[in-house]
Amino acid sequence: MNLGKLFKILLGACIFTGGLFSAYTAAAPPQGIPILEYHMVNDQDKEVYAVPTKEFSEQMAYLKEQGYETISLLDFMKAQKGKIELPDKPIILTFDDGYADNYTNLLPLLERFNMKATVFMATNYIGLDGYLTWNQLRDMQNRQIEIGSHTANHEPLSSLTEEQVRDELNQSKLLLEWNGIHTVFFFSYPNGIYNETALKDLAAGNYLGAVTGDAGLNTFATMPYLLQRVNIPRPRFGLTEFKLRLLKAEVFTRLGILQHNK
Repeated sequence: MNLGKLFKILLGACIFTGGLFSAYTAAAPPQGIPILEYHMVNDQDKEVYAVPTKEFSEQMAYLKEQGYETISLLDFMKAQKGKIELPDKPIILTFDDGYADNYTNLLPLLERFNMKATVFMATNYIGLDGYLTWNQLRDMQNRQIEIGSHTANHEPLSSLTEEQVRDELNQSKLLLEWNGIHTVFFFSYPNGIYNETALKDLAAGNYLGAVTGDAGLNTFATMPYLLQRVNIPRPRFGLTEFKLRLLKAEVFTRLGILQHNK
């Protein structure tokens, strides 16, 4: 890389960081609940979605040290309706796709820290190599893991017809429930992509909420089918990167507040 190109990259990073700092300091501290987006937890895969077990443990220990307590998405919705009270610092952990390591690696770690989570399963992947089985899913839900839908085929909803979107939402929910999974109330958009058809069909299909790939914090005023999450990929800078990603949710919330107030 030549010096000119490197200078442009560093300059852009400085400008971006300065903008974030301005947004962070210009607004009152946002109040809201972070939802973290994970996929794999293992030591074999080197891809961006795989968080090593040691680093995942360090992240969970950090959340505990900071006073966070995990809740389920259903807990969040019950609190919104005034049926329960949430802890002082609630946080929601979510895992997309339904990889087998969610049972073999993730579940024991969560139980060690006495934490809850939500796993969003792409139902036509159930039982395939590298993915959760029906028995594992049923066992997980008996051990503080909420099971949600991630469509049947993990196709971006924007690429489908209205009928196909409806089928993906309804078939995945019914298949899970017919096979012993408790009522499926929550949905995760494949690749974080959603459209008006999905928003309409989720409500009609008796889903209570859905999570996106948009960063930010969530309050009881957040549109329930557009809940925001912070993606947690394979860390390159250890726990420091995890802390910055938690901060990202606050920064993006502040940016939204500033934009709304203009």
